[in-house]
Amino acid sequence: MNTQGWQTVALYFGFFLLVFYLLVVLPRKRQEKKHKKIMDDLKKGDKVVTIGGIKGEISKLNDETMTLKVSDNTEIVFVRKALAYKEED
Repeated sequence: MNTQGWQTVALYFGFFLLVFYLLVVLPRKRQEKKHKKIMDDLKKGDKVVTIGGIKGEISKLNDETMTLKVSDNTEIVFVRKALAYKEED
């Protein structure tokens, strides 16, 4: 293969990497940043949904865990990373 052929392959490869970054990596970084902001803004009384689909109200917060009140007599402790999203009132 001559020099022109290698340059073409390198150009296509570079284009592919750019498209991959724009369509996959960049949106994922934005999503992670948004999720981190939600995690940092959590407070007692917020209504949330876990990644397992359990809905509840935060009754206690620690650095690593959160306790959700899911009914009058039931509280469940979750790792904070298990939060899917915060329900809007």
